[in-house]
Amino acid sequence: MEERADAYQLLKDLGASDRLIAHAQLVGEAADRLLLEYQSIGMACDSKLVELGAVLHDAGKIHHPQELAQGGSEHELAGRELLLSHGVQTEVAQCCYSHGSWNLPDVSFEERTVALADKLWKGKRESLLELSIIDAIAEKLGVSRWDIFERLDTAFEEIAAGGDDRLQRSRMK
Repeated sequence: MEERADAYQLLKDLGASDRLIAHAQLVGEAADRLLLEYQSIGMACDSKLVELGAVLHDAGKIHHPQELAQGGSEHELAGRELLLSHGVQTEVAQCCYSHGSWNLPDVSFEERTVALADKLWKGKRESLLELSIIDAIAEKLGVSRWDIFERLDTAFEEIAAGGDDRLQRSRMK
């Protein structure tokens, strides 16, 4: 799978609800904002993985639709297995699991970015996740955390500030 449109089509083909597809789009908006910020500071990453992961991270909610409204984590492994069974690349399918387990040691920067977009889209700030992103960027760019903290924290806050609007739009579906 190479394109975001293919990921949306896969969700539809698998029976995703309009609400789940709307959620994927809204998380994708937050992910796009993060990717733009990364690009503006010279942070290279696998943007296709982030884009596809943002669309497909909750695919398991096709089989666990109750978790769209009331939360839960059964969809995480179910989504990973569902995507793998439909030929989706392992690193993309892994985003289904890792968006809820972003603090495990083998979770990639891109997977943590998907997890962060999944928090910020609704206006939620997750300080430990944000710091892990900031620290990874600082290390990659060879700067201290404090050299980029304010800029990234401001970007995270701006994305989160749009959460009420995105939540409203998610309820329209």
